[in-house]
Amino acid sequence: MIPRDRRLRRSARELHMELKKRKGSLLAGSSLLLPALLLAGCSTLANKSNTGVVVARSAQILSSTAVVSANLLERNRGDIVDILDQVDVPDPSDNTKKERWYRVRAHDEQKTEGWIEARNIIPDKVLESARKLADEDKGLQAQATGQLHAGSNLRLTPDRGNNENIMMRLDSGSGFEIIGWKRVPKLKGAETTESDIAPKAGSASSGTNKGAQSDQENPEEQETTELWYKVRLSPSISPAPEGWIFGKQVELTVPSDIIYYRTGREFVAWRRLDDDSSDEGSATKTKDVARESRPGSWVILERSSSKELHKVDEPDFDRIYVLGYEKHDQDHYTAYRSPDLEGYLPLRIEGRGAEKTFVVRIKDENGQIVESRYSLYRDDHGVMRVAAPGEAKGKKKR
Repeated sequence: MIPRDRRLRRSARELHMELKKRKGSLLAGSSLLLPALLLAGCSTLANKSNTGVVVARSAQILSSTAVVSANLLERNRGDIVDILDQVDVPDPSDNTKKERWYRVRAHDEQKTEGWIEARNIIPDKVLESARKLADEDKGLQAQATGQLHAGSNLRLTPDRGNNENIMMRLDSGSGFEIIGWKRVPKLKGAETTESDIAPKAGSASSGTNKGAQSDQENPEEQETTELWYKVRLSPSISPAPEGWIFGKQVELTVPSDIIYYRTGREFVAWRRLDDDSSDEGSATKTKDVARESRPGSWVILERSSSKELHKVDEPDFDRIYVLGYEKHDQDHYTAYRSPDLEGYLPLRIEGRGAEKTFVVRIKDENGQIVESRYSLYRDDHGVMRVAAPGEAKGKKKR
């Protein structure tokens, strides 16, 4: 039999060990709880200052970021939500990539909280940057129009080296005004297109197929630059009024009135000459299809189709083509065709009626880029003509 004092001492030791064990558990629990408290604090701060606008036509707030999760609430384009937190989750179709999700609170009666894919939301801070960009370009006239032939990212800057500058995804077929463009050094190892869904492993062309084609058969492989368009968007398409789109996704929508005059050269920019040049911002208004399709007079900037590789600082166009329209005969005619030159955007139309001029930037014989003004006038037969910089106007029709 164990002496009574030994049993008491053993009980004391056991009690001491139990208390020590419980103390360790409490410390471990507090270390796990601290980050959670900090995260909750960050979320509280986010509630006060971080909101976002839904950019998808419709999007679900989900119970979690898991592939299988419950739909809590549907939100539509233009709805405002509070952004409480964010997390990057591995892409289910490609574990080498991640998708960003926001934890949000909806402005419904129940104040529903849940998770939504970041591609469906524009944070207010990003939206303000897009609006600032649009304000800076408010005076720029549209140079051309275009649409997407595949879904693409709208970005704050002409750079696809990271995803931090992505504002939203635009649907295939989205239309916009082009107010400028820029060539930048090509991102090494980048795909030549962007798509809504990341390609699955093994779906890209194999190295064997690429190697089977020569450099001459794949001129794009040799390109060291890539083209980006700065675009102006309608509120019905995007709450962000302006941004940049990767050029490979853009199809220029040349008006039907002049598309048949595109022979041997690319149309870079075009503007009507028989409309009020002060009527800008058509990207934010409903298009009048009949007005857009009716024949008229145009100034067109062209570029020769060259097989040479593009350079970052190359000219935007190399010829000016002015197309007049005779209402009586209902036919177009060439009012002016410039010699080959090195020209740079933007194209700007000024004046009203018969006193219109258009302005572009041209590299002169000294290699300096100077603003050049071309004046429109009518000759003795009422035919539209163009006086190049330094040339006197002919006689106008009386």
